[in-house]
Formats: sequence, C-alpha cells, structure tokens
Amino acid sequence: MNLESPKISVSKSPQEVFDFLSDVKNFEALMPENISKFEVLDNDKFLFALKGMPEIILKKKEAIAPNKIVLGAAGGKLDFSLIGNIVETGHDMSNVQLQFTGDFNPMMAMMIKGPISKFIETLATSIPKAI
Repeated sequence: MNLESPKISVSKSPQEVFDFLSDVKNFEALMPENISKFEVLDNDKFLFALKGMPEIILKKKEAIAPNKIVLGAAGGKLDFSLIGNIVETGHDMSNVQLQFTGDFNPMMAMMIKGPISKFIETLATSIPKAI
C-alpha cells in the first residue's frame, strides 16, 4: 500500500526542513490533536499513540541530506515506512511530501487507508507551522 500526502510548500531551505525532520523529538509538534502519547526513546526512535489506536514505534532508518528521510516501524506486527521527500523550489523555499508505504493484507489495508491518509496529511500540513 502506497499513500502520499499533498505537497506542502515551506518557506525554509531543504537543509532546514531536513534538519527539523531528522530530530525525532520534533515529530511531537506535527502530531494530530488526538495524540494520546508521545515519547522519545533515543536519538533516532520515538513512540506515539493516537486515541483508539495501538502504540507505534518509529525509528530513523535512512537520512540522505537534504532531500530524504525515512522512518520505519521498529518492531510490532506492522512493517511500514514513512518517507519525507524534500525538494528545493527556490531560494529558501521547499516542497515536502510524505509517503507511507507498507505491505498489508487487503482487509488491513482497507481498514487503515483512511486513518493513515488523514494522519500523513496532518503531519505534512503541520510542518510549515512547526519549523
């Protein structure tokens, strides 16, 4: 399953956006209002939970400055990645798009597609306000 957020325009350079997304504690500022738990576990790993959902641990898996950062599920039953793609669009201007990829059975995919789409859209649209 592949889902993409809208492309979000940010008045920051790709390096500034990359640096922000590279620091896992900054993801707390991007979370939706229905977050029930957020905890930084170490420099490249954090745990979060949304109301009514199980806790998820994300770990920084790959970082290619200043254009790409990949977070992946760290343990648990679901294997997925959250990829941040950053593209320079002008002087101190960037576009950011989040991409969610995961291998789920059709029933699971049907159940989580809506909530995950809304979640990554919320994360992406929160980036310009949070940086």
